[in-house]
Amino acid sequence: MPFEIHAHAQHDYFSWLISSVTTVILVHLVFVYSRGWFRLRRASPLSFPPWRVGAFVAGLFSLWIALGSPLAALDHQLLTVHMMKHLLLMTVGAPLILLGAPAMPLLCGLPKWLMRLSLLLRSSTPRLSLLRHFLSNPVFCWLAGTAAVIAWHIPTLFQLGLSSNTWHIVENACFLSAGLLFWRPIIRTRAREANGHQWSMFMPLYLFLGTLPCDILSAFLTFCGRVVYPSYVSAARIVNLSPLQDQECAGALMWVCVTFAYLIPAVVITMRMLSPGRAQKEAHVAMYEFPAPKLRSSEAEVV
Repeated sequence: MPFEIHAHAQHDYFSWLISSVTTVILVHLVFVYSRGWFRLRRASPLSFPPWRVGAFVAGLFSLWIALGSPLAALDHQLLTVHMMKHLLLMTVGAPLILLGAPAMPLLCGLPKWLMRLSLLLRSSTPRLSLLRHFLSNPVFCWLAGTAAVIAWHIPTLFQLGLSSNTWHIVENACFLSAGLLFWRPIIRTRAREANGHQWSMFMPLYLFLGTLPCDILSAFLTFCGRVVYPSYVSAARIVNLSPLQDQECAGALMWVCVTFAYLIPAVVITMRMLSPGRAQKEAHVAMYEFPAPKLRSSEAEVV
């Protein structure tokens, strides 16, 4: 009994610490992004519309719900909450952050010396361009997203993430990184990125194939008829759901959310490609793009 009380106290302290650190980091990101966005708006008002700020802040808020809110501490008691965290990281937070086109605002929102250092590093390492090209490859991005979903739902790895605080952090980082990679080919924020790919017409197929592993996994969790993850059998019940019912809810939640999250952009892309007068012009253009503004030297300095 003393050991269980001590372990519970350690878990509560770790949850509080992660929540506090996550909140501080996300608030700082909002501040830096907003600072850079206001500066970029002065240089090129049309290139950075306000909705991008809303998308970025909404994406970070989704991350906070998944990682820093009181709800995040319940993922050890309910598989449905655990699944909700995965969905918030991969299918909500990641695409919203990318829609905010964070690279330029975050760079321009940094202090002067950090911004110069970042620009120096980017210009002095040609291999970064090759790395960015590789990380934008749709095959790699699809495999990364699929691998994260499948691997972390294998019972052994899933149980490891529940029993170890370190591995729990690694699990969350993997889902967020995989989400950013998966949505990277869909949400391209620069015209040269959009025009550089000749496979944009295959993006609806890309999204459809992305739903298949999630549909298979959600169907298995919903209809297998047994509890897959033993930790939830012995977990304290905070709602009137049995472990099996909780698992079925988690599977249904995954199926519904992933279907709509992937279906909506697939329909938008298809409509853009088939719209009259745009078929030839936008056949290889991404969903969202804007030209990068050229900052004057006076605009490039950070106070």
